[in-house]
Amino acid sequence: MSISIRNRVVVFDYGEVISRSPSEIDRSALLAIADTPAAAFWESYWSHRDGLDEGTMSVPEYWQLVASDLGTRWAPATVHELWIADFRSWWSLEPGTLELIDALHTGGTRMAILSNAGFDFASGFRFSPLGHYFERVFVSAEMNLIKPDPAIYREVAGELGISLGEMVFIDNKAINTDAAAALGITAHHFTSVAGLAAFLHSLAES
Repeated sequence: MSISIRNRVVVFDYGEVISRSPSEIDRSALLAIADTPAAAFWESYWSHRDGLDEGTMSVPEYWQLVASDLGTRWAPATVHELWIADFRSWWSLEPGTLELIDALHTGGTRMAILSNAGFDFASGFRFSPLGHYFERVFVSAEMNLIKPDPAIYREVAGELGISLGEMVFIDNKAINTDAAAALGITAHHFTSVAGLAAFLHSLAES
């Protein structure tokens, strides 16, 4: 199968588009290491995430803030275990999305990744087996910007040598696709592989 979308660059978010959501097993493993109540842990986990994704905070600093919120302290070895469990939880795969990416690649469609992610994810995006599909990988921490800031989309378009109108953007968060669409980007809010397939085929047919 091939999908050819000419004169466009299809830009994919990674988390919960190419990857699946962290599994209950992954989430339970992280909670077991943290040894703290689940509700408080996840509230703190997400409240400080932007700092990692913007590249303004190191991994140890992030976990120190989480520990402080929870009124605890973690030994350096525990912090490393938390990082491993957290990092691993995001390295799943949505096979249907990868099949569509392969079809786009076969069709000669230009593609890139734009992910809100820390520095530690950059090498995985670039050097894992899926990396060869993408001509560029944009990681928010390396850009000191995060979606949905309009500046991040403008920078990506500039680096790809295209206008905003020539970008196709796919993300699992409506706030990010809405921001892209407001700039004239063709955007798709990802909710299912079937929906994404229909969207991509509609562009190929137009």
